[in-house]
Amino acid sequence: MDRFYSLDHSSIDFHFKQSPRDFVVEEIPLYEFSGEGEHLVMLVRKKNMTTPEMIGVLARFLGIKNRDIGYAGLKDKHAMTKQYISILKKYEEQLESFEHESIKIISKYYHNNKIRIGHLKGNRFFIKVKKVNPTDALKMDEALKNIGKFGMPNFFGYQRFGRDGDNHILGEKIAKGEARERNPRVKKLLINSYQSHLFNLWLSRRLEINRLINNFEISELEPVLNMPNNELSKLKKQTHPFKLISGDIMEHYPYGRLFDFEGTKDDLDRFNQRDISVTGLLCGKKVKIATDMAGTIEKDFDDEINADGARRYAWVYPTDIEGRYKNVEAHYEMNFTLPKGSYATVLVEEIAKRKINN
Repeated sequence: MDRFYSLDHSSIDFHFKQSPRDFVVEEIPLYEFSGEGEHLVMLVRKKNMTTPEMIGVLARFLGIKNRDIGYAGLKDKHAMTKQYISILKKYEEQLESFEHESIKIISKYYHNNKIRIGHLKGNRFFIKVKKVNPTDALKMDEALKNIGKFGMPNFFGYQRFGRDGDNHILGEKIAKGEARERNPRVKKLLINSYQSHLFNLWLSRRLEINRLINNFEISELEPVLNMPNNELSKLKKQTHPFKLISGDIMEHYPYGRLFDFEGTKDDLDRFNQRDISVTGLLCGKKVKIATDMAGTIEKDFDDEINADGARRYAWVYPTDIEGRYKNVEAHYEMNFTLPKGSYATVLVEEIAKRKINN
């Protein structure tokens, strides 16, 4: 299935390549650090290396295991990134002599507990794209305004699928017991890639439905979408670009409990006000499944696999969005903040309306 995009403009042909100069990420911590406790929290800047690679360098220097270093999330390799990590305070003095060309400790704090996966609010990004003409710069201005007003689809980025973009193929075989992987971390990564692949296919289908709803009359849509007239009428009346369908599973935003969409005005108002958002399925066991018309669509992108499932926001809201066109250099610069788990490259692809695989 071809990827669908949420914006209406034609594709934009700019140059984008992830590099420390043009792709900068700064982690936003989930909470303030207490200033006391047995853990040393460090804001660390790295470039041209993955988070696990950075953790490995520090662990070897300190003579500890990788798992003894806490971190909240994985950051891009081909970028300049700042993130918080934690170790036991007793290693602080040993770190005084640490030097590495790609790693710099910017600041230190004390805290009561170790940083763990998910202990972040979001990430702040700076991205520069090149070879942008003035006409396309105006289109990019408008695209960012649209994303700021309505939000964007929460696809998994190309980083999720490996260097060749096909990790999900082996992931499916492992998840179904048709292949084996001895390394638990690699196994989980590959299975997650398959779950992400199905999620992206489902989300593309939902965006395709949105496009059809916007562009065709109800009489034309009934045979195409196989939905009853009353359901199509409800979808037509919705003002948000992402159309909520009977049986969708919603979640309080930016975090909270799951609940069923009942099609009430209150639910629609809360969605428009960003109090709640719609979720998509990461297939597996122990997961809540959509019902009614939404369940019928979701079923085509579900699979029985030997892994736990989950729900993921299908629609998210970037904040603090800024865009600047540098006419002389033909560069366009963007700053924006995304919630945890969302990909900056997906936002760039939404603006470009094409794949930008590095």
